[in-house]
Amino acid sequence: MWVQTPLTLNRHLDEIIYFFQSTQYDLVVIEDLDRFNNAEIFVTLREINSLVNANLRGKRHIRFLYALRDDMFVNTDRTKFFEFIIPVIPIINSSNSIDKLLEQGKRLSLDDRFDQRFLREVSRYLNDLRLIQNIFNEYAIYVANLETENETSLDVNKLLAVLIYKNVFPSDFENLHRGKGHLAGVLRSHDRYIATSESRCKVEISRLETLVDQGEKQLPNDLTELRRSYAMAIVEMVPEGHSRVGLNHSAMISLSNLANDERLEAIMGASQLLTTSIHGHQHHLQVGNLQAKVDPHRTFQQRKEDVEKKSAEFRDSSLKQIRELRAKLGNLRMTKFNEVIRENSDEVDGLFDEFGDGADLARFLVLEGYLDDTYYQYTSLFHSGRLSPSDNKFLIHIRGFRTPDPNFQIDNPKEVIAAMRDEDFSRTYVLNVTIVDCLLADPSSYGMQKKRLLNFIATDFAGCETFLSSYYARGTAVAALISGMARTWPGFVAAALTSPANLMHVAHIMSHMSNADLKGLAGRHPAISNFVSERLADILAQGVDVPAERLQPLDVEATDLAAVEAYPGVIRVLFDGGLYELSIDNLNFIFRVVLGIREVDRSGEQNYTLVLESGSAPLLAKIDGRFGEYLRNVLLRLPNNCRESISTIQRVIGRADVEVESIAEFLEMQSTSVPTLDQVPDGLHATLFRIAKIEATWVNCLAFIGSSNYDAEVLTSFLNRPATLRALADHQVPDGDRAAPLRKFILENDALSEETYSAYVKVLPRRFKVFPQQLSAAKTKILVEQNTITFSATNLLHLSDDPTLGIAFVTRNIAEFFEAEGECDLADDFRQNLLEADIGDENRLKIIQKMDLSLLADISSRAAIVGRILARTGVKIDNLGVDAARAVIVNSQPLSTQITLFNMLQRMFDDQQVRDILRSLPDPLPDIKPGFSTPKIEGSEVNLEFVTWLKDRGFISSWRKGTLFDDDIRMSMFRK
Repeated sequence: MWVQTPLTLNRHLDEIIYFFQSTQYDLVVIEDLDRFNNAEIFVTLREINSLVNANLRGKRHIRFLYALRDDMFVNTDRTKFFEFIIPVIPIINSSNSIDKLLEQGKRLSLDDRFDQRFLREVSRYLNDLRLIQNIFNEYAIYVANLETENETSLDVNKLLAVLIYKNVFPSDFENLHRGKGHLAGVLRSHDRYIATSESRCKVEISRLETLVDQGEKQLPNDLTELRRSYAMAIVEMVPEGHSRVGLNHSAMISLSNLANDERLEAIMGASQLLTTSIHGHQHHLQVGNLQAKVDPHRTFQQRKEDVEKKSAEFRDSSLKQIRELRAKLGNLRMTKFNEVIRENSDEVDGLFDEFGDGADLARFLVLEGYLDDTYYQYTSLFHSGRLSPSDNKFLIHIRGFRTPDPNFQIDNPKEVIAAMRDEDFSRTYVLNVTIVDCLLADPSSYGMQKKRLLNFIATDFAGCETFLSSYYARGTAVAALISGMARTWPGFVAAALTSPANLMHVAHIMSHMSNADLKGLAGRHPAISNFVSERLADILAQGVDVPAERLQPLDVEATDLAAVEAYPGVIRVLFDGGLYELSIDNLNFIFRVVLGIREVDRSGEQNYTLVLESGSAPLLAKIDGRFGEYLRNVLLRLPNNCRESISTIQRVIGRADVEVESIAEFLEMQSTSVPTLDQVPDGLHATLFRIAKIEATWVNCLAFIGSSNYDAEVLTSFLNRPATLRALADHQVPDGDRAAPLRKFILENDALSEETYSAYVKVLPRRFKVFPQQLSAAKTKILVEQNTITFSATNLLHLSDDPTLGIAFVTRNIAEFFEAEGECDLADDFRQNLLEADIGDENRLKIIQKMDLSLLADISSRAAIVGRILARTGVKIDNLGVDAARAVIVNSQPLSTQITLFNMLQRMFDDQQVRDILRSLPDPLPDIKPGFSTPKIEGSEVNLEFVTWLKDRGFISSWRKGTLFDDDIRMSMFRK
């Protein structure tokens, strides 16, 4: 630092003046004084300049030229201080320092080896040309000494970074050799930051594992609470005093145990329950739609699935985070130095601050990875056959019975192996990535050591997990290690699968074993194929390069294709090879992602149809080869898969390798029916009719009757269905001899409902000759009503137990009846009933003529019927006797009918019989007798005829009709 004192100037002023008097110099150049940041220096120099010129007395003029920064004087002071100011354009600054670096590289013919990006970025921190020149001069010397004639493995960028550090921070560079200084502090922090990161990972893993454990424990609690809510709804409906509930007597459950009983779900689906009291009283409880009362929007099963899904999603998410953290944990030790420092950059800020003005440069070199713990390779010469400090430290550790970390740095593994004892290779000391690499790379030289290593891993596999994790990540002979373990240790696969790190083990087994070895391994240990099938996504998530074709020799069946969607190559191998489980989710994934089908929604309604329409050979081959599994796991589990096409349904029906029950269940789901039985195997005919998945046509029914699989009860049940009835009621049953079995089946089928029977009989194409013998009265009545049976005495006799049906039968066949009447053994009671049927008066008169009319006097009802017919027709029956005639008149009604009959038959009676009949007739006819009465009857043609013959025969003296206002007929009697 400049310190101005008057004493100093006075002491040397004479010498300064003398110097300029005795020399010819007239220009003094002064530079670099601005580094003192003190403008007073220039004031003193100006005074010296003035004194020198004053003493020269005009002989010469000495000028002082100053080279200094612009900021030495503030504002306009510099223009007042200096006589003349000449600006100097800087040769180098941060904007053109890259050009100077490139110039130095060209000067030394080194620029081809440098990373241009590194040069460009580091140049921003270098703005001193002499510093840059010195860095490159030293670089040329270092590279010439560090690289031997045939060895050019040094990282030239790292060497340049070391030399930049050496020139910018020379004191710190010297301290680095002694393990001191600022950079040494940064390097020493590496292990601490690794430990910090490991600790963070472990704490987070522990936290997540705790949450997963709590979630697993909480799931049963959540399900229990859900079951309790439904159980409580049932309990609230149970009558007071009842303590047990169930579906029937043999399945009663105590109300206190209802929530925990496995039969609760069945109870919730019932509409009626049985409850019992402690005294044995029973009650039928109508529960209706119980589940809707608890939750009108979701069923118990849906809510249960929601709870389980939520738990599963949380578990899967947490386990994924754990896997990621464990992968990170396993890789921390091999993480690059600069990446570790970056992850903990907040904590190292204080260390970089120690570098002062060059802190930004130091931070750049370290965080970008140019300056790290490999610096020693660039600061000293290497001599073969020597142990590095790290090698020596490793040996010191194991001789002190301390096992170094598997990733402990070893620079000369052969030298270290040579220094180790034989027994060290059967201990944890051998578990070093670099040492194992060396052993496996040269088995001929290290056969004994390799054998000891493999035996040690086999005896303590769990204890070697940490090493294996590190070796999988950093080792160069992983394939040799895995093959060696699989070959020499029969229990390797089992140990790998049961290991906590099973995913990582299996991933590396798949990655590093050949296809032939994998095929043999899967044959000996099928469990590995099952494991890969179930955990494929997790295995691939380990980040291990697993060739997709390695899945084929393992013969896997991936359970969740969607989980490996991020691996297109794997998806393709799985799909093309059919290496997946036939499930709804997997097929939906194939439709959507692999086949690119836009109508994915159809997979829920027409799954197999969509498969066939896709035309995908791999998919069709997979399903055809495992159709039974496809049917069970996909088609029958899709609740809405009811719209398969006819051709698809026929394809399913034609499968001979599937159980009939499964096909029947599939067909029952379909909304479409098979049109004909033509392409249906005989064994399925009855099934189609039983589940009503055959089109309702008479042709199909006839074909079924002719089938070897025919079942009359099944066909009857099919015909009784309302849908079948609607379809067939308007179509005539086929005629001809070939269809006779069908017509006979319908006619004689007493198991059909009355409505169905009536409809089918109506469409029979022809009449039958006889009544079926075993047909019910109701069905027989239908045949009679529809006149299906031709008339015969035998058929009429068949109906003898039901006169009403007989009457109806004759009524509908009256002409045939008269033709065969002589063959019919009929009683007059039957004929009497027939007279009341709708057969026409002409036919009634024929029947009357066949009756024994002498019985009419004793059968008033029959006489009344005959009387009405005779009165209506006006026909006089020849075989009608006096008594019968009297009975016909007396028993007929009304009076007008009786008078009509009397008019017709009066000549059969003598006077006394007439009087007797008159006394038996309704008023006023009994008054027609001698006396003073004048009976009156309505005026009509019949009554006029009546009074006329009465007068003619002398029963009345006279009669007369009424006046204008009275049309009645009045009769006058004889007095005596």
